[in-house]
Amino acid sequence: MKRTWWKEAVVYQVYWRSFFDSNGDGYGDLEGLIQKLDYIHDLGVDVIWLNPCYESPDKDNGYDISDYYRIMDKAGDMETFDRLLHEVHQRGMKLIMDLVVNHTSDQHPWFIESRSSKDNPKRDWYIWRDKPNNWRSYFTPSAWEYDEKTGQYYFHSFAVEQPDLNWENKEVREEIYKMMRFWLDKGIDGFRLDAIALLAKPDGFPDAENPYDIRYLTNNPGVHEYLQEMHDKVLKHYDIFTVGEVAFVSPEEGLKYVGEDRNELHTLFHFEVCDEMPTWDPIRFKQIQKRWYEGLWGKGWNSQFLNNHDHTRQVTRYGNDKQFRVESAKLLATLVHTLPGTPYIYQGEEIGMTGVKFDSIDDYNDIAMKNKYAEEVAKGRDPKEVLESLQLLSRDNSRTPMQWDDSEHAGFTTGTPWLKVNPNYKEINVKQALADPNSVYYYYKKLIQLRKQNPVMVYGTFCDLSENEPYIYAYTRELDGVRWLIVLNHCDSDNVYTLPEELSSASHHLLLGNYTDVKEEGTTLHMRPHEARIYALQ
Repeated sequence: MKRTWWKEAVVYQVYWRSFFDSNGDGYGDLEGLIQKLDYIHDLGVDVIWLNPCYESPDKDNGYDISDYYRIMDKAGDMETFDRLLHEVHQRGMKLIMDLVVNHTSDQHPWFIESRSSKDNPKRDWYIWRDKPNNWRSYFTPSAWEYDEKTGQYYFHSFAVEQPDLNWENKEVREEIYKMMRFWLDKGIDGFRLDAIALLAKPDGFPDAENPYDIRYLTNNPGVHEYLQEMHDKVLKHYDIFTVGEVAFVSPEEGLKYVGEDRNELHTLFHFEVCDEMPTWDPIRFKQIQKRWYEGLWGKGWNSQFLNNHDHTRQVTRYGNDKQFRVESAKLLATLVHTLPGTPYIYQGEEIGMTGVKFDSIDDYNDIAMKNKYAEEVAKGRDPKEVLESLQLLSRDNSRTPMQWDDSEHAGFTTGTPWLKVNPNYKEINVKQALADPNSVYYYYKKLIQLRKQNPVMVYGTFCDLSENEPYIYAYTRELDGVRWLIVLNHCDSDNVYTLPEELSSASHHLLLGNYTDVKEEGTTLHMRPHEARIYALQ
């Protein structure tokens, strides 16, 4: 298998508006990130993924871009960005930027021109039709919005304020490639490509048999030709890392995006776990991991993550954030960092931050949640019930401000935070984590160091030893005669795991565990609640 720097990397995602506010306006900013770079560097990560900081009206927290060549005022300015890039590189880390090219803001000059008249030269830069079909968007009941001035509907896969670009138009593609070169020539180290599976649209936009199953928005014919052209004209000319956000994709389809012989992207985020497994389902999770390993191994590269800015914090959603928060957070970290693929850390995950349950819809910012709430209440449903049904998967669970210390607003800002801070910040914060040698933070450091020192964690083959076990997840990684065993008790109670016969004669040496008092055992391992162990086998 070809070895590359990006396969060996650990990525830390910075949702900058919630990371650290340097000027007291209530929003995190790039200067705040610069001030906290040593914290990220000390964790041991290699790559920072920065969420969109381009000029934007901020209807969808920066994913509605109105100028690809400017930094939004909330984040800072281009001088600050250039300094950030320099400081990241000075510390031996790399920086990749979120890139949104499926759609723009409706305030982008391109769209302002496009909607000005039917015969404007940029009319065809977006998708206009006389009549809408029955498709829904991710955020609204219809993917079409009527424009009174020209009497046509424009298409939007997300919010009304986010019209989709027409990728069939060569001028659009060339303008996007020009913009990508601008950032790469600045020296950034790659892109996370947002909603990249949506670029190609079905011919004729036929009505969907079930409009609520929005798979029709993704993976349509033509998307791979666009990505191959992007690779040929831009990506292959730089030593960079690319990861695509690819929804509703199977391993077979996913390989088309990341196959090493395909010349498209390096790796992808699939969402069989985060989008399609609302709560922990151990058997299904194991099946997903096995299918993706068998589909990609030796041919393409996967990503490992259980939360990000769009998905509830992993310890709340897939662990136990109350009775066993610390143990559970460490177990989930072990899972992500020892399964095949590139591990991602979402800011705050490394101190075990949890999700939230605000009392009122007014305390939430998530546009998808607020639109769904309004839609359901309009149908006559009880507002309290609707709120409770939406809380677990609200995107604001992961967007509450970073908890730096136990001072007001968790040390995130001296002003009023743009989103309420999680009330548990006095117990869960960076200051506390750095003072406790057994904290979640230091466990992450040890995991990352293990990965740097042991290629088996990166390039080792994978074998699941516990496919039908409801609580124990046990698997091996093996490379060049080195074999590791990972055993996880993903459960609130004790469990016993007996090594399979093929491993019973091997001696096992504990490399890392999330309990401090693990004793060497024979072939029967007594696992405590949410216990995780990594063994070297000999």
